[in-house]
Amino acid sequence: MPRTIHVIGAGLAGLAAAVRLSGQGERVVVHEALQQAGGRCRSYYDAATGLVIDNGNHLLLSGNRAALSYLRTLGSDAGLVGPASADFPFIDLASGERWTVKINDGRVPWWIFDASRRIPGTTFSDYLTFAPLLWASREKTVGEVMSCGGPVYQRLGHPLLLAALNIDPPQGSAALAGAIVRETLLAGGRACRPLIAHGLTEVFVDPALRLLKERGSQVHFGHQLRAFGFGDGMVEALDFGTERVALDPDDAVILAVPPWIAPSLLPGVSVPSDYRAIVNAHFRNDPPADFPRMIGVLNATVEWIFAFSNRLSVTISGADRLLDAPREELATTIWREVAQVAGLPGDLPPWQIVRERRATFAATPAENAKRPAPKTAWRNLHLAGDWTNTGLPATIEGAIRSGDRAAELV
Repeated sequence: MPRTIHVIGAGLAGLAAAVRLSGQGERVVVHEALQQAGGRCRSYYDAATGLVIDNGNHLLLSGNRAALSYLRTLGSDAGLVGPASADFPFIDLASGERWTVKINDGRVPWWIFDASRRIPGTTFSDYLTFAPLLWASREKTVGEVMSCGGPVYQRLGHPLLLAALNIDPPQGSAALAGAIVRETLLAGGRACRPLIAHGLTEVFVDPALRLLKERGSQVHFGHQLRAFGFGDGMVEALDFGTERVALDPDDAVILAVPPWIAPSLLPGVSVPSDYRAIVNAHFRNDPPADFPRMIGVLNATVEWIFAFSNRLSVTISGADRLLDAPREELATTIWREVAQVAGLPGDLPPWQIVRERRATFAATPAENAKRPAPKTAWRNLHLAGDWTNTGLPATIEGAIRSGDRAAELV
């Protein structure tokens, strides 16, 4: 009999590992505690708006090599849409000023020498403010290694790092911020082109489940792991409460569950324990014909607006302050700003607010230091998840890289 690889958790990290392993001819069984796959990357029908919406507006960049490779394997990469070049429009809601950062394709940043491509009121030397992040230590915060002031930081650095780290940037890990800058701005426009999925489940999840089925892999929903059976330096059994699965000596396990679940299964495992929220808002309203697919908003509650064919959606990162705000009051505030940006009437359309209280771990140096390596003390057990030590903040790219890495270790 061939060996069996058990993947615990059908979020993106678990799906990525399962897809990679099944493609190598391994016998894969995925166990998911919930009745759906995707974890925090999912779509669902929302009765309030009458639309299929995403739980969050997850953005990819054209340089996210692991995520794009995953989607090409699934055959769903055509579900990503975005501009032909790395153009990032912004508006300052306080002043009404609009501008577009236009990053050239090559690695040499010619765009910072062109006043029509860079942020108004800046010079090329202002952009050197990001340089200290590139060699920052894991112990330092962003605020300790770079100036968190001036137009380049306020109009590009702050919105970019807030979206990536999901924490007020001065408090965030300089090493993680440096990884973002290295893989985006420093890599040139070919790596920075924004890509948005037309339905998270449609693009990232359902094609993976279909491919796994075609390859003979099993996916069990409502199958929650209760405990591991350990012995002789390895996992010997999986306890699902009503069922106990014995492992053969060649079998392996990839644990791809959320970080707050992992310690109950692996006592003593180091995991991040502080989290930050993200708030998303969805409005059933057709965007204006000339409205960009994505626009950054400064001096507002809103941070990013995403335009879809039948709705306008908003993302607000580091949003713990909004978790207890009355829902309709919050929707009204957000829509007022969206309408101002888009030139739409102020009447509130059908809406939905989605609050993810534990959207990501807090990307501070202290929490980053708690992230475990994929290898564990048990030779047939490996970890996957955006909260493991991927070198990136908690992102789709990080989740998929972690699944790939766990598969490689197996």
